[in-house]
Amino acid sequence: MEDKQIIELFWARAEQAITATDEKYGKYCYYIAYNILHSNEDSEECVNDTYLKAWESIPPHRPERLAAFLGKITRNLSINKYKYLTAGKRGEGQYEMALEELNECIPSAVSVEQIMEDRELSEVFNRFLEMLPVEKRKVFMRRYWYFSPVKEIAAEYGMSESKVKMSLLRTRSAFRQYLEKEGVAL
Repeated sequence: MEDKQIIELFWARAEQAITATDEKYGKYCYYIAYNILHSNEDSEECVNDTYLKAWESIPPHRPERLAAFLGKITRNLSINKYKYLTAGKRGEGQYEMALEELNECIPSAVSVEQIMEDRELSEVFNRFLEMLPVEKRKVFMRRYWYFSPVKEIAAEYGMSESKVKMSLLRTRSAFRQYLEKEGVAL
């Protein structure tokens, strides 16, 4: 089923919208949640919560890209669940590792999550991503949006782990330089 049809089902308040969403985007949402939470049960709960949030948000919103809309909801719910589950202790998931790596680019008294949600930085970030070659952009997004492990990225793109790590290091360095050029305070 096409995204526009699924969105129309949401607007019509038809329960089939949830079923169609699950069939088309269930694995995608689960992948995002699992890379953050590393728990089947918690990931499934976040995916179900994603459908509820989508049900509550459509209408009034009419997302242009349903996959991105659902991915963002899943990611935010998963990060919040992760924070709740690891309050007071340090987790070993990809989420923490990826954010620590990004802290090299964006050191601040406020958390990276708060900075990344800032609209201005988001626009600068999107412009930076558009400048990257496709392969570097995909590797960067897999690591820092989907929180994919380096080993998994290497296997998917036919690269060695060291090449992925070097690519990420160089891209983070280029990102830091781009932020400085754009006048974003580091």
